[in-house]
Formats: sequence, C-alpha cells, structure tokens
Amino acid sequence: MDNESFRRHAHSLVDWMADYLQNVEEYPVLPDVKPGDIKKQFPKLPPEQSEQFEAIFADFKQQIVPGMTHWESPNFMAYFPGNKSMPSILGEMLTATLGAQCMIWLTSPAAAELEEQMMEWMKEMLALPKHFTGVIQDTASTATLCAILTAREKSSGYKVNEEGFSGTEKYIVYASNQIHSSIDKAVKIAGIGSNNLRKVNVDEAFALDPAHLEALIKKDIAEGRKPLCVVSAIGTTSTTAIDPIMAISKICQKYDIWHHVDAAYAGTALVLPEMRWMAEGVELADSFVFNPHKWMFTNFDCTAYYVKDPRALINTFSISPDYLKTSVDDEVKNYRDWGVPLGRRFRALKLWFVIREMGVEGIQAKIRKHIALGQWLKAEIEKHPDFELLAPVPLNTLCFRFAPNISEDKLDGLNEEIMNRVNATGKLFFAQTKLNNKFSLRLAFGNTNLEAKHVENAWALIQEKAKEVLASYN
Repeated sequence: MDNESFRRHAHSLVDWMADYLQNVEEYPVLPDVKPGDIKKQFPKLPPEQSEQFEAIFADFKQQIVPGMTHWESPNFMAYFPGNKSMPSILGEMLTATLGAQCMIWLTSPAAAELEEQMMEWMKEMLALPKHFTGVIQDTASTATLCAILTAREKSSGYKVNEEGFSGTEKYIVYASNQIHSSIDKAVKIAGIGSNNLRKVNVDEAFALDPAHLEALIKKDIAEGRKPLCVVSAIGTTSTTAIDPIMAISKICQKYDIWHHVDAAYAGTALVLPEMRWMAEGVELADSFVFNPHKWMFTNFDCTAYYVKDPRALINTFSISPDYLKTSVDDEVKNYRDWGVPLGRRFRALKLWFVIREMGVEGIQAKIRKHIALGQWLKAEIEKHPDFELLAPVPLNTLCFRFAPNISEDKLDGLNEEIMNRVNATGKLFFAQTKLNNKFSLRLAFGNTNLEAKHVENAWALIQEKAKEVLASYN
C-alpha cells in the first residue's frame, strides 16, 4: 500500500467509523451467532498473494461486524463499560500512526513526560493524596499484581526477587469475599498461593467487615504467618459496594501491612466532590488503581496506578542491562521500571485528548448523569410490587430480581429466563451475579452516550419479559 492509497482508504474507514458511532443503536447488542459460525467463514490457509484493501474491508463489514458484541451501544449494560469517546478514538489513531515503543524516556520523551503529567492531572481531578506518584498500566489486574509483588519485595527486603522463596515467609493476603477475581490470580502469579488468600466477611451492604479482617490478621500472626497485603475496594465488581477505606487503612498501619485500594470502575466517580466520601482514608493507603478505560471515556487499555513509595515499586521491577542504559537515566522516569512489561504503548495520548476535549466539567456532568439514572431505576424498582433490590445502590450499578408471589426455589430459574429472553431480543444486553445465593439481574450504566430513554426502555423491556416468563410458570 502506497501513501496515496493509504490516504484514500483511511478516509473510507473514518467515514465508516463515524457512521458506526452515529448508528450503533441499530445493531443488535449481542450477535445472533453460535460458536464456530464466524470462524467457518475464513479460509483455512493465509493468502499467498496480496489482496485488494477494498475486499478486506468488505469482509470486515460482512464477516466481523455481524459477529461483534457492541460495547459502544448505550444499550450495553453488562459487566462494566469498556468505554470510549470520539476524542479518545482520534487519539488512539494517532498512537497507532506514531507506533512508538515507550519503554524508556529516550525512546519517546514526549510520551514519558505526557504520561507523567496525565497522572498529575488525574490525581488533581480525583483529589488523591499529593504524595501519590503514578504510572499508566494496561489493566487493573496488572496494577494489582504490581502492588502485591511490591508488597512482597518490600517485606522481604527484596530477597525473593534475588533468591526466590525460602519457604519460611508464610505470606498472607486479605480481601473481601466480593473482591475481583484478579486478586485470586495475582496471589498465584506472585507465588503467595491461593490457600494464603483470606476472604473476609462482608456486611449487609457487601462491604468488607473490618472487625473480621483484624480477627483474621491476629489469628495468622499468632500462628506464625506474615500478613502481607490487604486489597480493599471502592466499588466491588458485583454490586459496587464501598469498603471502609479509613478503617482498613488504620488496621494496615497498626500491623505494618501494605494496603492496596482497587477502585477500577468506581474510582472515576471521585471526580465529583460529593462522592469523595468513598475514598476517605486513601491517604493512608500504599497504592491505588482506577481505570479511565471503564468510566472516564478512554479507549481500552488505560489504567492509572498510584503508589505512595515509588522507590519500592522501582526496586521491585527495575532491570538495567547495558543496552537500555542512557545518559539521562538519573533525570527522568523510565516507566519500564514501573511495572511488568518492558514494552509500553503511548496510552497517555488518548487520555490527554479526552480530558482536554471534554474538560473536567464535561466528565463530571456525564458521571452525575449516570449516577442519577441509576438512582432513578432504584426508585422504580423499590416501588414495584414484584421486583426487589438485592443490594444497595451507591452509584449506578443495580442488582435486583423479579420476585412475584411464587415459590422461592423457582425464582432463580425465573430470573435467568428473563435475562435470556431480554438479551435474545438484541435490544439490550445485561448480565447476572449471585448475592446471598440468589440469582440477581445486574445492570451497569456507564456508556458514554447513555441517556434516560435507554434506561427507561431497558426497564420497560425487563418488565415485559418478566410478565411473559411468569405466565409460562403458571
């Protein structure tokens, strides 16, 4: 492909992209396909000869798009959003065009220094502690792994990195039984072991119980184990429950334990002064993570990870072979030493575009709208005689079920059937969770272009399918 062909094809792609963003609601949110339907359309062997770009793009539209789940749709209310916005997409296009490998300052000085400034901007936007220093990671899963590895190395005097485990460490990690599965994975990768992850009880709001946490810590210490790290949550995955950060921080200080705060989704809400109660005590924590790619309208992947002690982080991950040394290493931040990978994408660029194009006030306005929509549906559910909330709604994620006057043992199946029928329409996609052994319908409102009409339509559709399913049970 020559430059003129590239220019022509790029224009056609951008035209399609703009049309897609404008018309995405016309697509079924979930594709009507079965496993293998997409793959069987592809040739078994790669082409020997060059193919025309027009043919490739045509196949994209005919074979790929119909098999996609449309996360961009405001009718996507499952999981948490994998968000984006138009300025973010344009920034990502420039990132791909520059093709920079941003492993050290010298390989892209602007990338390193923009990343440093974006972390300062977001720290200011979320009112995070001034002593935090940050780096952009790919995901919160990676950031949490970094926290646990750093806690391990700081506790061992950086000996595990050098000598491996001696077998005497007996490290223990703590998190609530509502914490994200990435913590389970991280303790395995870090060599701590799944059996050394303590799941702490939660209260009626599904937030971690500090009294149970301290009881577990005391028991482990008495039995010769070493409490290493507590992972708390500002917004758990199932219900966005808010753990008591201050109480947990004080316990961690008392027993010299690393405290990592996972605010992957809900952390963005800290841009609102009225929501900063959620982070009270975070100034005492050792690390904090949130994902702009979830609720700050920035394309995946983009995770903001902050630490109180950057030297501990760098000492955990720094590797300095001769071929990576430069004359300015003592003057700059070489972010390759701030996490697991050597290679790094220029993630700060799209974030810069988003914050500048939307402004802090624009971001705040969207977050307030999403929370208000969540509170509207909460009120609708509370006043409906046959629906019930299964968890508090501090933000914009709702867990509820249809609970008409039928046998309790039929309600799980009833609600699962409601979910399946709704999702099969293509008009809405949401998922489920289990709370106190009850099947829960779960909706999360965070799409960039979500409006009241989308939430109202979702609620109407759920009620419609609930009546249909109930009729089949009678």
